[in-house]
Amino acid sequence: MSLTPSDVKRIAHLAQLEMDEQHSAAMLDKLNGIFALAEQMQAVDTDGVAPLSHPLAAHMDNIALRLREDAPTEPNRREAYQQVAPKTEDGLYLVPKVIE
Repeated sequence: MSLTPSDVKRIAHLAQLEMDEQHSAAMLDKLNGIFALAEQMQAVDTDGVAPLSHPLAAHMDNIALRLREDAPTEPNRREAYQQVAPKTEDGLYLVPKVIE
């Protein structure tokens, strides 16, 4: 897959970016390079390759990861934060619908 200059202009418009022709051409080259790399990686046969938990797991056994304990460090202040919100329901913020 490769992008065209009109695709880059459309993406810039959607992202609300102003982009001149020179910058647009440079972005086109960079984006097409990213897509080419993704296509190259998709072409690699990975059947039978187990996912790794760590980049070094293929070469070293029993890697001990230094992880901190998964414990909350801040108090739960949800009710205090939601008191100033215009609308909440069941602990969630209610926002107006912007996309139909």
